[in-house]
Amino acid sequence: MELFRRKVRNRYLFFGDIFLTLVSVLLSYMVRLELIAIFPTYQSSLLWMMGAAVLVKPLVYFFFGIYSHIWRYASTRELILILSAVSTASILLSGTMIGLFAAGLFFGFPRSALIIDWLFSMVFVGGTRFIFRVLAETSSSAADQALIPSRRKKWVLVIGAGDAGAMVVREMLKNPQINMDPIGFLDDDPTKQNSKIHGIPVLAPLDKIDHILEKHHVDEVVVAIPSASGQVVRKVTEVCRRRNVAFRTMPGIYELLGGAVSVSRLREVEISDLLRREPVRMETKALGEVLENRVVMVTGAGGSIGRELCRQVAQVNPNRLIILGHGENSIFSVFLDLKESFPSLELVPLIADVRDLPRLEVIFKRWKPEVVFHTAAHKHVPLMETNIEEAITNNVIGTDNLVRVALANDVQRLVMISTDKAIRPVSVMGATKRLAEMLVLDAAHRCQRAFTVVRFGNVLGSRGSVVPRFKRQIASGGPITVTHPDMKRYFMTIPEAVHLVLQASAMSRGGENYILDMGQPVRIVDLAEDLIRLSGLEPGKDIEIVFTGIRPGEKLTEDLWDTGFAYSPTAHPDIHQVDSEEVLSSEKLEAIIVQLGVLAREGNPEAIQALLAKAIPGAHIQINEPHPDMVE
Repeated sequence: MELFRRKVRNRYLFFGDIFLTLVSVLLSYMVRLELIAIFPTYQSSLLWMMGAAVLVKPLVYFFFGIYSHIWRYASTRELILILSAVSTASILLSGTMIGLFAAGLFFGFPRSALIIDWLFSMVFVGGTRFIFRVLAETSSSAADQALIPSRRKKWVLVIGAGDAGAMVVREMLKNPQINMDPIGFLDDDPTKQNSKIHGIPVLAPLDKIDHILEKHHVDEVVVAIPSASGQVVRKVTEVCRRRNVAFRTMPGIYELLGGAVSVSRLREVEISDLLRREPVRMETKALGEVLENRVVMVTGAGGSIGRELCRQVAQVNPNRLIILGHGENSIFSVFLDLKESFPSLELVPLIADVRDLPRLEVIFKRWKPEVVFHTAAHKHVPLMETNIEEAITNNVIGTDNLVRVALANDVQRLVMISTDKAIRPVSVMGATKRLAEMLVLDAAHRCQRAFTVVRFGNVLGSRGSVVPRFKRQIASGGPITVTHPDMKRYFMTIPEAVHLVLQASAMSRGGENYILDMGQPVRIVDLAEDLIRLSGLEPGKDIEIVFTGIRPGEKLTEDLWDTGFAYSPTAHPDIHQVDSEEVLSSEKLEAIIVQLGVLAREGNPEAIQALLAKAIPGAHIQINEPHPDMVE
C-alpha cells in the first residue's frame, strides 16, 4: 500500500514538473525582457525552449532518480541530488537551444534566459520536494502529540555535542512520543561552548557535570559518545549515582530513545575500561637485547597468556619462534594468526605435552631454544579441586620436566608464569604453582642460570575468567553470578601482564621472583557492576547480581607475596622483586616431587592434598567434595 501511495505521489510530481518547466521558461523570458511584449520577435524561440525543456528536464530528473525518493525524509544529500539534476538538465537544454539557434530555426533568442530558467527550476523542483518534508513533519508532530498520554516529560542532559549527540537531540525534538526534552549538552570542545545545536545550548565542559546537575532539573543523562572511554563513562555514572539521576549510554539511536535497549545492541566494552588505574606504560627497548635474533619457545602457546606472549615476542624479531602446546586447534589458530601478522618470521608449531619428558628431550635437541617462556598449566581453581592428579602431573611434573630439559640443553633464560594463588595456598592449583615456582628458582640457584618466576593476579579477558563469563550473562539478560560480595582480586589486562613478563625476563640474572604492580585489589561485585554500566545498563534494574557462595579452593582475598617477607623495587616502576620467601631445600623438593608423581599415578587425591598441606610453607589445603560450579 505504501509503495502504491509513493508511486502516485511521484506521478503527481512528474506532471507537476512538466507544468512548472513551462512556467519556468515563460517566467525566465518575462524577467529577461522586463515584461516587454515578446510576440512576435521572441515567440519562436520561446516555443522551441518550452518544447525542448519539457523533453529534456523530466528525462534528466528521471535519470537522476529524483522520482524514487520519499521526500518527507529529504536531507542535504537530496538537496545535492536536486542541484545536480537541475544543473545537468539546464546544461543539456542550453546546448540544445544554442544548437537550434545556430541552425537558424529561430531568431531573437535571449541567452541569459537560460540562467534565469536554471534559477527558477531550482526553486520549483527543490521547493516542491522539501515542502513534502515540512508538511510531513508538521502533520506527524501534531498526530504524535495527540497520541501522547498526559505524563510529565523527562528533562535530559546529553553528554557529547558531536554528530551522535546532535542525532540524539534531533530525534528527541522530532519524536515527542518519546517524552524526552533535551535541556543542553556537555562537551569538552572549547569551540562549541556557548553555542547551540538544533536550538539546544552547549552548557559546559564535562568536568562541570556535577554543577550542571545541581543547577538544572535533570531526570536523565545520556552519554552520546559511542567512542567514550571507560574513564569518561565511569565519571558520568558515578556523579549520576551520587545525585540519584538516571543515566544510560548510547548503543543505538532509536533503541536508546525508545527506552528498549536490547542486550544484542549493548555498548562494546573494552577490557581496559574495567581497570581502576592507569594502564601500564609499554616500552620495548630492553627486550631486543634478550630476544632479538634468538630462538624463543613459548609453552602453553594456545592459551590466553601464551598467545599474547607469542604476539609480543614476534614484534622483537626473534630468529625463530617455537609455539608449543598440547591442543591442536589452539596451536593451529595461533600459528595462522602469527603467520598472517609476521609473514617473514620462522614459526615452528609443535604439538606436545610438557608431561611427556622423552618428547621434550627430542624437541629441545632438535630446535635448540635459547629463551623459554613457560605458561603451560592448569589454572581453574574449582576444576582442579576435582582433578587433583591432573594438576600434579601438568603443573608440577610438567614444570620439573621442562626445567630438567632446559638445563640439559643449555637454555639461557627460562621465565615461568605464576599466580597470586601460590601464596599461602588453600587450593590444589595454588599449591602446584607454588611447587613449580620452587622448582624453577631452585634450578636457577643450583646451576647459576637466568631462570626466573613472574607472579601476578587475574588477567581480564582470559579464557574462562570472570569478564567473558559476565559478558555472556549480560548478553543473555542476566543474572550475573558472583560468589561473595567481599571477594577481591588483583586485575591486569593480558597485554599489560605479558609486556611486564617480557620486561622482567630482560632484567633477570637468575633466581628472581618478580611480582607485578597491579594496583589495588578490586571487589568482584564492583567489577560486575562496572561491566553492566559500561554496557549501557543499570545493575539491579536491568541486570541482577546473584551471590552463589565461595567455591572449593577459593579465598576472599589473594596476596602477591608472603606477609612478613620483604620485596624491593626494580629498574621498572611496575615490577617488584621478592627479597625472600620460605622455600624447600633441593633434596626435600626432589623427594616431594617423586612422591607426588607416585600418588598421582596411583590415583590417590586425598594423600596428595595431605602431602601438599604438610610440605608447602603456609599452605592450608583441605579435602573438598566435588563442586558443581567449576568455572572461575
